[in-house]
Parts: sequence; C-alpha cells; structure tokens
Amino acid sequence: MSEKSPAETSDDTMLGPIDYLVVEYADGRPSGEGLPHLVDLVDRGIVRIIDVALITGTPDGYSVIRPDDLVAAGAPEFALLAGAATGLLSDEDLGEIAGILQDGAAAVVLVYENAWAAPLATAMRRAGGQMIASGRIPAQAVLDALEAAPPVDDI
Repeated sequence: MSEKSPAETSDDTMLGPIDYLVVEYADGRPSGEGLPHLVDLVDRGIVRIIDVALITGTPDGYSVIRPDDLVAAGAPEFALLAGAATGLLSDEDLGEIAGILQDGAAAVVLVYENAWAAPLATAMRRAGGQMIASGRIPAQAVLDALEAAPPVDDI
C-alpha cells in the first residue's frame, strides 16, 4: 500500500488546519532567533511548514527571498525550510503583504499546517462533521482579560 502525498485530497487524507502568519521586522533584519523554536515544532510533529518567504522592500517595490535562496547563499540553518514553496503564497499575496510593510521593514511569511490536529480533523470529517467557524484570540487580549479578572482564591 503506497503512502499518500500530503497534497492529495480525499476523505482519508490526514490534514490539519492551515494557518499563516506574517511577522514584520521594522529594522528590516530578522535575527533568526525564532528559527530554533520553529525547528522544534516541526521536529515534534506539531506543525508542518507548507510555504515560507522573506519579503524586503526595494526602491522598485519588493523582493522575495525563499529558504532555497538562503541555503544556496551559504546559510545551512535554513535547510529544514528548503522546498517550502507550494504556491499557496501567490505573487498577489506577497505583493499585498509588501504593501502594508513600514518603510525599510522586512517580513517573514509562514504558512503551516497544525499537524497535531490532523488525526482529530480527519476523524471529525469521516463522522460527517465540517468546520463552520474558526478564529484566533490575540495573545494581548488574553493577557488583558486575565489581568482584569478578579483574583482566584488558592485552593
């Protein structure tokens, strides 16, 4: 029995929710400090990287750098991300992101699967369920709500 590619779709495909994030670096220089944490999430099977790009502003618009470009330029720490260019991030998407960047800023764009949820999502689809809503509560909103909440007595 052959293993299915993650790109194949059917009722049996194990696919978790797909999210994206865009992180802007106002100084135009991402430090890479988050990379080990991303590697850890991938190694533990929590996320699967689907697409990633670095966008930098140029006098003529913007440029896009992919992990393969970084590895080819002598940055082997990005090898884990090599090949992460599925096309889900279109030129139009990248252009829209570039259009909201501050002058001189750069942004990392990451599309990832919440791989931890794939078995659960698959079981729910097989049982006839379908997601009808999804969302994310910003971390600052949670912190603000917790700070405003009355203290809880110790048990």
